[in-house]
Amino acid sequence: MLGLRTTIYKVGDINKAKEWYGQVFETKQYFDEPYYVGFNIGGYELGLQPEENPTTEKPATVISYWGVEDIQAEFDRIVGLGATPSTSPMNVGGPLMVATVKDPWGNLIGLIYNPLFKIEDE
Repeated sequence: MLGLRTTIYKVGDINKAKEWYGQVFETKQYFDEPYYVGFNIGGYELGLQPEENPTTEKPATVISYWGVEDIQAEFDRIVGLGATPSTSPMNVGGPLMVATVKDPWGNLIGLIYNPLFKIEDE
């Protein structure tokens, strides 16, 4: 295993989602087709795919946590952009803090402050 490469969120309106995720992650997509929109987030892929049967009722079986420097500020900023709070920022041991929000399409987005995390050389 080489590690995480891509997280994909299924969305009901890929054009609105492309705009929203661009604001949230403060970047532009590098790949933009009707069937897939891709963003490069710190070397990791965030992908958007259109849903065949759009729903905001999505099971939270997997959570991808995106690294942040100031978890409360990012949580507040993303909620201000239209996300729904799911789990407020909380300490989970040592300096580690996590939080979750739901995007306008019901996908769970994790935020993590983890100053101990280091990317290993491949």
